[in-house]
This record gives sequence, C-alpha cells and structure tokens, in this order.
Amino acid sequence: MSLANIEKLLTIMAQLRHPEDGCAWDLKQDFYSLIPYTIEEAYEVADAIERNDLEDLRSELGDLLLQVVFHSRIAEERGLFDFEQVAAAISDKLVRRHPHVFADARYDSDEERQRAWDEAKARERKSKRAGDENESVLDGVAKSLPALVQCEKIQNRAASHGFDWPETEPVFDKVMEELQEVREAWHAGDQPHIQEEVGDLLLVVVNLARHLKVNPEIALKEATRKFTRRFNYIERQVEESGRELRDCELAELDGLWNEAKLKLKRKA
Repeated sequence: MSLANIEKLLTIMAQLRHPEDGCAWDLKQDFYSLIPYTIEEAYEVADAIERNDLEDLRSELGDLLLQVVFHSRIAEERGLFDFEQVAAAISDKLVRRHPHVFADARYDSDEERQRAWDEAKARERKSKRAGDENESVLDGVAKSLPALVQCEKIQNRAASHGFDWPETEPVFDKVMEELQEVREAWHAGDQPHIQEEVGDLLLVVVNLARHLKVNPEIALKEATRKFTRRFNYIERQVEESGRELRDCELAELDGLWNEAKLKLKRKA
C-alpha cells in the first residue's frame, strides 16, 4: 500500500501553514480554535454512516483526517510531536491492547477479552497519572463528550471496578423510584430540584440501557428520527386540509400521531 497521498497531505498542510506563503486563515488556527471543526467532522462521519452514504463517508473521513493532520502540524511547529509520532503512538497502543493477536494471550469469551481491554486501559491511565494523589478510576473520560456518551462511559468505568448492580431487575425499580422523585419535585414546584431529579432519572435510564446492552446515544437518535418522521406525517396531513398545526385540537393531532404510527410502521 502506497503512502504517497499521506505524504502529499502532510506537504499541503505544511504549505498552508507556511508563515510567509501560507493561508491567512490556516495560520490563525490553534488547538483550541480547531475544536469545533474536529467535533463537527466526527459527527459528519457518523451521519454519513447512518445514512449509508458510502461515497460521502469517504469524503467525510478525509475531512476528519485533515483535522488530525492539522493538529499534528501545529504540534510539530511547537516542537511537541508530529504526525509520525501520532501514528506510532496509536500503533503501539493497538499492539499493546491486543495481546491475543500480536502475542500469545488467549481469551475464551468476549467477557474475558473486554476485561483484559479495560485492565490495559486502566494500566495506561495509571502510568499517565503516576504520583497524582487525587487519582480516580473515573479520570480520563472527556468532559466535552455528549452528556449521554459521557454518562455511559463514567458508569462503565465504575462498573468495571465493581460498582454496579449484578442483575438488571433492580435497575427497573431504580428508574421507577427516580421517576417518582421527579413527580414529587414537580408537585413541590422547586425548579432547581426538578432539574436535579430529572438529571438523576436520565442517569439511571442510561444505566438501564447499559444493562440491556443498548447504546443510549444511538437509541435516542433513532427515537428522535422516528418522532420526526411521525411529526412530518402530521404536518403533511394538516397542510393538505388547508390549515396550520395551531388550528387543530390536540385530540385531532393525537389521532394523526396514532395514524402515523400505524402507516409508517407498515412501510418500515
């Protein structure tokens, strides 16, 4: 496999960042200014996958790779590291975390493999934070992650150290308990307390999703798409009647919602 295009991309980025002949916009960028672009490109990769648009996926992966090259170039200019070292670091990490592929380790189940993976990551985190008196097993989960993703990762980390329900049934009970606490806070009319209790409810729902082996981020996205399809159906029906949504009674809209559920389910 030729790496000529990687070299070409690195050369183009170096030219864009040339202090005299480069692009003024590219020269103004730093690690922090690129954060929103890096996040956006990662989401656009996910969107192309979800739409099963493989041609667009190739393009979006290129845009995401550009962000890696951009950050690496800035780091190289500051004498920190370069793209080669970034590639070397991830290569070493992959070999280290897959001893069943690159060494003589053997795992008899997915559970054993996952446990070994978690242990390897824990050792890496520990070596990074050696001597830190405030070290926590929860350290290293990015604070900028979407809330559902961050919550799931935090819970997985805690669970890997024994802080978890051994069975799923009690988690259902906890969901109902937290829902009741939301209701009580609502009756009390204490808005800050309502927000706190809703947060607790969402957290335990994420925990339930974990126990049911459901990715909460993906589940919510799919539910949102389903809601959007059904709502679009309602909009079309109301528009065809020559009215606007606000002209309709809730009972009629609810009836159209149930109609959408039936019709769209048949098409799916």
